Amino acid sequence: MAIRVAVFDAYGTLFDVAAAARQAAKEPGQEALARHWQALAAHWRAKQLQYTWLRAITGDHVDFWQVTQDGLDWAMEAVGLEGAEVRERLLALYWELAAYPEVPAMLAALKDAGCETAILSNGSPAMLEGAVRSAGVAESLDAILSVEDVGIFKPDRRVYDMVGTRFGTEPGEVLFVSSNGWDAAGAAAYGFRTVWVNRAGEPMDRLPGRPETVLDTLETIPDLVSRL
Repeated sequence: MAIRVAVFDAYGTLFDVAAAARQAAKEPGQEALARHWQALAAHWRAKQLQYTWLRAITGDHVDFWQVTQDGLDWAMEAVGLEGAEVRERLLALYWELAAYPEVPAMLAALKDAGCETAILSNGSPAMLEGAVRSAGVAESLDAILSVEDVGIFKPDRRVYDMVGTRFGTEPGEVLFVSSNGWDAAGAAAYGFRTVWVNRAGEPMDRLPGRPETVLDTLETIPDLVSRL
């Protein structure tokens, strides 16, 4: 069954989630952040994800922007960083996250080959639109799908259902790409053809689904789609 649609997670897959802390740490007056930005970025991302899972379990859904703020507040306290100004700067930069260098050319190559493309993300619609606009990749995407349409975070199956609803595809006609091992596993269990972009060289998650392909960048995704 040929691949009709390539679907990408957003944060950590197309967009560099550490970019906000990295950029802010270089700015004048941010010496305290500069000493802790790597730990802060790691804590921020970890708590952001943990809160999505916990809220999905308990049914206490809020949008991803609230989760992002809550995760940052925890991370700032964890590294001993205080101040409304630095908090607001970090949050503002999160709306302008840089795409990984290979992303624009990769998406353009998929479109040139006739493959439809989409984002499927925990992000709220406004957050995703901001990131896509900042990265300059809007013209290379056919759809931006947010979990807000179903009111629960990944890896709930209702999120993955959104792809078939939007594109009229069977799971086997979809290549799903994520940098999150748990997301790639969830998508694989759902039935998508799945790529885990394992940028950090982490071990495979011990979960029922197992991604079909493991890469360290997105660069070869168009070639992979042409072979599947």
